[in-house]
Amino acid sequence: MRVVVNAATSADGKLSTRERRQVTISGPADFDRVDELRADSDAVMVGVGTVLADDPSLTVDSDERRAKRRERGLPANPARVVADSRLRTPPDAAVLDDEAPTYLLVSEAAPADWQRDMAEAGATVVAAGRERVALGEAFDRLEDEGLDRLMVEGGGELIFSLFEEGLVDELSVFVGPMVIGGRDAPTLADGEGFLDEFPRLSLSDVRRIDDGVLLRWTVP
Repeated sequence: MRVVVNAATSADGKLSTRERRQVTISGPADFDRVDELRADSDAVMVGVGTVLADDPSLTVDSDERRAKRRERGLPANPARVVADSRLRTPPDAAVLDDEAPTYLLVSEAAPADWQRDMAEAGATVVAAGRERVALGEAFDRLEDEGLDRLMVEGGGELIFSLFEEGLVDELSVFVGPMVIGGRDAPTLADGEGFLDEFPRLSLSDVRRIDDGVLLRWTVP
């Protein structure tokens, strides 16, 4: 599976405010770029923190792009994937609507009744790992479902975990023209952080978009 991480940060590297309140960092041109990335993906993934904070639908906005997906024999929208080690996805979350299939990645410790409730809400539950989601194993299961290109939209805890497990192939970051600040505001890669053996990136593209800049790296 090819994993492409895409994010938008402020000039000081923040994803949102210290209250986890969503901030509009990108402009119209970058929103359109992200929509194109979604349309070109088999699935779009977020962590449960993003679901709780923003309640995103993770669907393709453009009617034309949805139509082109159908012409290629694909569903109008890519599948949705949510990493949910702590079982916090609400049954009325937008990602559980009928616009696209949704996979919830949980640990094997997830109670059977909760898994049943999520299935009734429209999700396919993928249990991998004892106490927390084993992302590599879960991704193998998603590949078995025919998902080969995965776009990850955050948040910082999930992105750190993906780098920690060596699962990222490409990183795209739009750096916007604002400063959010706050030592407790989420960053691109939260979590425990690396002390050594830092993941190295190879810069593949730099492009100005709106009043910000898009940086693209591959992971050797």
